[in-house]
Amino acid sequence: MEWVDVGDARALRQGGTRVEIGGREVAVFRIGDDFYALGDRCSHAEASLSEGEVFDFEVECPLHGAGFDVRTGRELSLPATSPVPTYRVRVEGGRVQVGLEEEDGE
Repeated sequence: MEWVDVGDARALRQGGTRVEIGGREVAVFRIGDDFYALGDRCSHAEASLSEGEVFDFEVECPLHGAGFDVRTGRELSLPATSPVPTYRVRVEGGRVQVGLEEEDGE
């Protein structure tokens, strides 16, 4: 798997940040000291999930309020009826890295 550096772990803000990786828009979420990565587009209406509000481990789509689990990509509430892709995340030497290969959701 190829890992892509997306920034200094200390500099990434709490909540979501959009990054482009290999032509894909990815939302990287910081919750406390943990990091998660999802496809940045809501599966319902193509809105940017990185712009949504985060409550615990749920991001709310800013357009219609669909909820997604940032750990699994699973949809948690309507109007979304399908998950979004997830990506592996690691922190190496204080740098956040995202794996380009999509993980299988739950």
